[in-house]
Amino acid sequence: MTTTPPGLDARHADIVRATLPLVEANLDAITATFYRDLFDRHPQLGRDLFNRGDQAQGSQPRALAASIARFAARLIDPTAPLPDSMLSRIGHKHASLGITAEQYDVVHEHLFAAIIAVLGAEVVTEPIAAAWDRVYWLMADALIALENRLYAESGVAPGAVFREALVTAREDDPAGVAVFTVESADPVRPFPGYAPGQYISVGIPLADGARQLRQYSLLGLPGDGRLVFAVKRVDPAAGRPAGEVSTWLYNRIGLGDTLTITLPFGDVTVDPGATTPLILISAGIGITPMIGILEYLATHAPDRQVHLDHTDRSPGTRPLANRLAALATRLPALGLRRRYRDHTDDLAHDTFDLDASAFPGDAEFLLCGPTTFLHAVRGTLLEQGIPPGQIRTEQFGPTDWRDNTA
Repeated sequence: MTTTPPGLDARHADIVRATLPLVEANLDAITATFYRDLFDRHPQLGRDLFNRGDQAQGSQPRALAASIARFAARLIDPTAPLPDSMLSRIGHKHASLGITAEQYDVVHEHLFAAIIAVLGAEVVTEPIAAAWDRVYWLMADALIALENRLYAESGVAPGAVFREALVTAREDDPAGVAVFTVESADPVRPFPGYAPGQYISVGIPLADGARQLRQYSLLGLPGDGRLVFAVKRVDPAAGRPAGEVSTWLYNRIGLGDTLTITLPFGDVTVDPGATTPLILISAGIGITPMIGILEYLATHAPDRQVHLDHTDRSPGTRPLANRLAALATRLPALGLRRRYRDHTDDLAHDTFDLDASAFPGDAEFLLCGPTTFLHAVRGTLLEQGIPPGQIRTEQFGPTDWRDNTA
């Protein structure tokens, strides 16, 4: 649980309120300049930490810009949406990447240089710089505190989340998905438990010397020292290259190989003690955390009312269909709806016809899938009167917080 940090003093708040429209209007240019200069000065960050695919498509720069703008908006307007869910999402992702406090200093240096470069030194006066400096460090300090708490709960020093893993099983799914089971390469340090819905990062060395990290949701049951995750082969498509890490894992990794992974993190999880109805809505490989949640419930709460609504391109492209079929026999209160559409990753103009009134008013909704799918589904639920606090989303990739998807 995150805690919203204290606000700005009146002087800084007035400045941020007056300049926020200008900053928002130039966010894309500021972050493009920031990342260009950051990677020029610290090329290892682009190689080994940041997702090169997200950088190429522009989603990572937009995510950074939007998170700072949304945080600033809350500081100057108490009626704006609380940033707690945003901070929690970012903090868990940072912990899974091994981010430490020192890296916030590097980001600060280049971000403020980019602001001045884009807006001009004559605009970014000392008082304006001081006010936005305060915004940045309020957000950074909140994230650092959260990330340090996550590290402490995992029993490690800040950033020390990487482990060597031995692949002990691989199962190939007909939908172009490989399910890997890994155990700790160090027998005296088995992998810890995790909450259903969490993920790990997997790092691989690429031919150009880079180490790229990607997140994969966990399957199976926690507590036996093993971790199970599914990797979907990502083929090239119009305007999108093949998945750099997922394709490498799918094509190269098998029984007996070793991988570098991180400890589990992630805040879109299921409360094991909850009894309220649970509605799971997914598309494509977004079904992975849903399967992990259902596997947990099948063992620990098989009578909990749960409904899964899954969208895919065709019956033959449904990932983990065999696992779901097996789970359906163990969950007597499970409702299932399967949808098929040609383009699950482009639902921006589709309507999502789920009737939320068919479920009890205290139902909890968990969503996972491509960005436009999440927007369409969440918009439908909100239009039907579902409170925002009962809707949680897990997005594979950076979140553009300007859309207010939480």
